[in-house]
Amino acid sequence: MRPRNKTLLNVLFGTGLYLLDSVRDRVVDGVEDLRGRAQDSYEFASNRVGRASRAIRGEGHSVSTATAALIGLGIGVGIGFLLAPASGEETRRTIAGKAGYYGGKVKERFSKEMEPGSGTYGA
Repeated sequence: MRPRNKTLLNVLFGTGLYLLDSVRDRVVDGVEDLRGRAQDSYEFASNRVGRASRAIRGEGHSVSTATAALIGLGIGVGIGFLLAPASGEETRRTIAGKAGYYGGKVKERFSKEMEPGSGTYGA
């Protein structure tokens, strides 16, 4: 090779390395940013899955669902007493009648004898 071509080749090679070096820095920054975002997304998803599995198992709640329902029922009845248009005696009589009616329905529903299984699926 002639010295002129060798010099031109060295200049082109040096320029290419300079351009690749700046691109490499941007690529490394982009990869690190992507890695950080992926790790954040993984941690967020992992926390959500953990919370969901604890909720399914019934852990992590200081008040059970049944207790919360009973508290809500009590609050609703109390507000109903305060806002009822009928007199206290009439309201108590109505509530006692409805409680007896629905209590009988629940008792009837759960006292039915279960039908025996056929032993085959879908038959």
